[in-house]
Amino acid sequence: MSPLAKCRVRQWLHSSMICWLKLLAWLACVVYSTIPCFWFLVHPWAEYWRSRRKSPYRVLLPAWVAMWVVVALITARWRHLVLYASGWPWPPAIGLFGVGLWLYAHSGKNFTAQQLGGLPEVIAGNREQRLVTTGIRAHVRHPVYLAHLCEMLAWSLGTGLAVCYGLTVFGLLTGAVMIRMEDRELEARFGAEYQRYKARVPAVVPKLGKE
Repeated sequence: MSPLAKCRVRQWLHSSMICWLKLLAWLACVVYSTIPCFWFLVHPWAEYWRSRRKSPYRVLLPAWVAMWVVVALITARWRHLVLYASGWPWPPAIGLFGVGLWLYAHSGKNFTAQQLGGLPEVIAGNREQRLVTTGIRAHVRHPVYLAHLCEMLAWSLGTGLAVCYGLTVFGLLTGAVMIRMEDRELEARFGAEYQRYKARVPAVVPKLGKE
């Protein structure tokens, strides 16, 4: 193969990789940005979901997938709009990916899979009613949401896609409302214990150096 042909192959591979990376970034941000909307279906209707005999996830999960489709259809026309094209943002983006993964790992410590999946909110008779305030939750009340934000910012920063930045802003705005709803749900469940915890620990931006 001639040097020119090799150069063209490398350019084609690079172009293909960038296209797939941007597609993955867009789809990832579509999913992440709809997480607060999913919980909008849970917290205001928690008593209703707990009153149902069958698992509410039979309705909630398909509804969430429908949200992906709707948001993807709405944003598809802008998914190729690039604010900048440069390699320098990728090192900090990779750092954000790492922070997000670290937060996910630490969020699971002293926290059951049932709690992470929201079962106490929607399943009647669920016994997982512990308020966990140690580990990462001694610094931030909602570390999973902080991890989601880190991942969305990483995709946005690395690819420079306008749609990823837009979806991140959407996720931030809806996430702020959703956190307030979740705090009310937790206050109703744990009472004064959660109110004291809420008073000393921030929602998303952690206080470092305090255990």
